[in-house]
Amino acid sequence: MKCPAVLANEQERLAALYEHGFDDEGLVPSLDPIVQIAARMFDMPVAAVNMIGSDHVFFAAAVGVGETDMRRDVSFCAHAINQAQIMVVPDTTLDERFHDNPLVTGDANVRFYAGVPLRSPGGLSLGALCVIDNKPHLNFSEDDQRRLLELAHIVSDRLELRRIETSSNRHRPTFEKYAGNSTTPVVWFDEQLQIIAWNAAAALSHGYSLSEGVNQSVDMLVPERDRSILHETIAKAVAADTLGHLDTFSEISGLRKDGTRFLLGFSLFAWKESGKMRFEAILKDITEQRMEEAELRLRANVDLLTGLANRARFYRVVEDTLTVPKPAAVFMIDLDGFKDVNDTLGHTLGDAVLKQVAVQLAQLVNVPGLAARIGGDEFAIVVPNIVNAEVAMELAEKIIQQIAMPILIDGHEVRVAASCGVALAPLHAQEALELVSDADLALFKAKMSGRGRVFLFTPALRMEAVARRLYAMELHRAVDQGEFLLYYQPQVNLNTGAVIGAEALLRWHHPKRGVLTPISFLPALEDGPLAAIVGSWILDEACAQAAYWRRNGASEFRIGVNLFEAQFHVGNVVQEVMDVLARHGLPPEALELEITENIALDNDEVVLNALRKLKIYGVGIAFDDFGTGYASLSLLKTYPLTRIKIDRSFVHGMLEHKQDDSVVCATLDIAHGFDLHTIAEGIETKSQYHYLKEKQCEEGQGSLFGKPMPATQFASLIGIRHFPSAA
Repeated sequence: MKCPAVLANEQERLAALYEHGFDDEGLVPSLDPIVQIAARMFDMPVAAVNMIGSDHVFFAAAVGVGETDMRRDVSFCAHAINQAQIMVVPDTTLDERFHDNPLVTGDANVRFYAGVPLRSPGGLSLGALCVIDNKPHLNFSEDDQRRLLELAHIVSDRLELRRIETSSNRHRPTFEKYAGNSTTPVVWFDEQLQIIAWNAAAALSHGYSLSEGVNQSVDMLVPERDRSILHETIAKAVAADTLGHLDTFSEISGLRKDGTRFLLGFSLFAWKESGKMRFEAILKDITEQRMEEAELRLRANVDLLTGLANRARFYRVVEDTLTVPKPAAVFMIDLDGFKDVNDTLGHTLGDAVLKQVAVQLAQLVNVPGLAARIGGDEFAIVVPNIVNAEVAMELAEKIIQQIAMPILIDGHEVRVAASCGVALAPLHAQEALELVSDADLALFKAKMSGRGRVFLFTPALRMEAVARRLYAMELHRAVDQGEFLLYYQPQVNLNTGAVIGAEALLRWHHPKRGVLTPISFLPALEDGPLAAIVGSWILDEACAQAAYWRRNGASEFRIGVNLFEAQFHVGNVVQEVMDVLARHGLPPEALELEITENIALDNDEVVLNALRKLKIYGVGIAFDDFGTGYASLSLLKTYPLTRIKIDRSFVHGMLEHKQDDSVVCATLDIAHGFDLHTIAEGIETKSQYHYLKEKQCEEGQGSLFGKPMPATQFASLIGIRHFPSAA
């Protein structure tokens, strides 16, 4: 057995133990929670804070320790204090220092040890935080060591508090020297809550003379209803022999001699004197401070002109409402032509109009709804539990009708109109900022439509707004930063239910607005200089993904890729397609290029020749959105197509409307007559599925089979292979 070395600064180290109050070798209750946490965290039976004396060791805190040999010569912790950071012994029987140690060979049966040295602020070793087990642990990781070090930091902090407390107790001045002439109210009292001393400032703050306090109970300083809080805190401190780890109150009601009450700041400290607890309370009348804070809170939540909630409060209430979650309606309201009121009648009268409008809005909204002024002549309302758009629109009409009522102010009859935008959760959004934004977009639409209008949000409004905000710079950044990504929508064989392919669909992962669909940015992209670059990226990314899926189980998988018109006029699209297929080892029949009628209608020989070459090469050519344009039939004779895609608008209405059904049936007949395959878009119900199957439509895509999804999600779908068809 190897005995631990005695440090060169042993006398200074023992003096440091004394400075920390360990001359009595007593336990430190504030360390108990830490050793309990350590035992649970590492699933060890023993955890301890072990202090190293001159020839023996003693516990400041421990859990799971029975009778044990406390000699310093056999102590693992006496070795640990000689380490720079942490000492880990994975298996004591394999360590030459400890294999024959009595703690290893005897009843203690120590097989694993990990300890972190604990040092004084001057770097002197005091002891160690350790965890111990009677079985080896060869997997005590770096993360485990880091966590034990973090716990040791907490122990060191609490030991330092003990040192400060011990030092202050041993060198505590008399009350007169400490606080006798202080302008801060200070009270000293004992374990029985009897006042030992107080200063003139404390006596004055409670309406007493200096002589009236000593030997009286601290209870005289607080009303009866709050005394139990004080009593419980002192009792816990006495039981624990310290205030160090207790949660103490910082505010309490104060009581003056004349019976008046006030808000009292109460900072509590403790020390030991002749084995008994002594307490110090530093007092402060914080009534005025709290009133100022209440005023600040009011300003933070209330519009001072109208008394309604302000913008910040409104957003918080909407957020809280949707977090529950509850259905809700948000109304954004703007006064039409209010600037004219200010310009003609003055701001004083204008403010009076705003106040009256606020009164009218408040009368229309019951709790838990909220009306707010969010700035200028803009107001907002949130009403929970509205799920029906008709109900929301009725309330919106009431709002603008109420505002339109004549207002009489200082002999002036003033009439104002208002526009209102409405959005519903969860119908339009499930997040507060988005819902308010939706209502704002609806308000913009209402104002564009004229005065005194109400408009309900539709998704198209957001698309229009996004389109308005798109700039060429953003699209350039999106290309440079790789913000575009592809989603995949499954394409299914209607006869077998098998997923036989997918259409690759472009998405923009905008850093501020999230994932955007093409309707938001496609017009700007198609008309700009980046269309060919983005189109090439889509082709390469989609083919790479398809090749990967074919190699990993989906051997007959086909990918559909939409082409931009610009791709036919920049470079050589035929060579580009052939190079991409070769690069990814994808056969031509695994790729289907989709073109829209707009591209075909240009009657461009460059486009036509390129498509003919691609078809000869074996690439599929699909005509997208068939039936929506006036020239579709004539194009079938000219273009080298392999497939017609029936537009979702006809599929959606074919079971209810004869006209849509006629288009679908005619398209299928024409396709079969031209020896073309068909795929129907937008299939949402099993009824549509079965009907199209009966009409011999070969393939389909739509939400019934799966919405557009990221590649990882689509991979799971391929693993399923078949859409449950029959029943």
